[in-house]
Amino acid sequence: MPTYPTDRDRACAFDADDPLAPFVAESIVTEPDLLYLDGNSLGRLTHRARRGLLRVIDDEWAGGLVRSWEEWIDLPVQVGDALARHLLGAEPGEVVVGDATTVNLYKAASAAIAARPGARAVVTDDDNFPTDRYVLEGLAAQHGLEYREVRSDPVDGPDADAIGAALDGAALLSLSHVAYGSGALADMPGLTALAHEHGALAMWDLSHSVGSVPVQLGATGADLAVGCTYKYVNAGPGAPAFTYVRRDLQEELRQPIWGWFGQRDQFAMGPGYRPVDGIGSWLTGSPAVLGLGCVDAGVALLADAGIERLRAKGMAITSLIVDLADAWLTPLGFRLASPRAAERRGSHVALAHADAWRISQALIDVARVVPDFRAPDRIRLGPAPIATRFVDVWDALDRLRRLVEAGAHERHVPPARRVT
Repeated sequence: MPTYPTDRDRACAFDADDPLAPFVAESIVTEPDLLYLDGNSLGRLTHRARRGLLRVIDDEWAGGLVRSWEEWIDLPVQVGDALARHLLGAEPGEVVVGDATTVNLYKAASAAIAARPGARAVVTDDDNFPTDRYVLEGLAAQHGLEYREVRSDPVDGPDADAIGAALDGAALLSLSHVAYGSGALADMPGLTALAHEHGALAMWDLSHSVGSVPVQLGATGADLAVGCTYKYVNAGPGAPAFTYVRRDLQEELRQPIWGWFGQRDQFAMGPGYRPVDGIGSWLTGSPAVLGLGCVDAGVALLADAGIERLRAKGMAITSLIVDLADAWLTPLGFRLASPRAAERRGSHVALAHADAWRISQALIDVARVVPDFRAPDRIRLGPAPIATRFVDVWDALDRLRRLVEAGAHERHVPPARRVT
């Protein structure tokens, strides 16, 4: 990647040449002076999602009432097919949208464990997202398996040799494609193949990659995948998550929550559970129709933008963060806590500082810049390629350096916050 000059005019020039610039206007901005660099936690509301919500509310819910279920009932698979085609490199009938990521992790990991009788362990890494680790730890305890948590490099992510050493007798390897802390991009093809060499299934959490990094689940041979849609897909807080099950495994793997939406001839209301064929058997209860409409709108917007163009901008705009941090922030006690090479990270950058908590809170309250904080010492900056301008990043880093140079964070007393 090129080195980015530190003058603001150059950032403006990058915006003028940005092929995704027209898509930035799709985001609804209510506070023009607020610089939002937390798209890796919650994407902005878009005009498309708002129109979709209003259509469902006014036309389908208000007008159609219960009759609208004829249109809604197949949305989990229809929207899953759109995700598969445009963002996940999967085939129709391999992705379904519904439930939360944690629930989907539980279903997928449970199915994988059941499909490997005699296995002795499940494997993940210590830098995986907490919900992933907690679910796997709980399932290991429930099934009498060993929970193996491999130590990962806090910047570069999981090490293949360490993973390989832990896979002996394992039922499942579960990792994140993009690390939530550092943004490190894992070697999905290589680590999936490594799991298969040891007879384990490979499951990937795509929450921090879907919509910002090209994913090719079919080509990499991944067995299972889950992910949320409220980050780069911009589907809104609590939007339904997705599950991928490779087609040739759909008869072998049976998820453990037998709900009526996965039942064959569900409106017969009959006794006994007989799952439908295919990905529909991974459904449980009534789908979140409002959320599904937002997922559909988000996927369509990203498809129009093009995932390769989103990836190119993501690498460029995070490289701008790295270059400005090198020039401005390293002398102030910051260090890069993400891979330096753009192709080795997703679309967010972590900066470490001994006083990161107070700095992050002062950024929000004093400098009007929204990042997030991750313990113990990381400030994450997530410029969503679909919504963020290069000049937004320049201005945000400029405000950050001025705040720390002035010691404003040392004088700031932040309000009590549960969410960081």
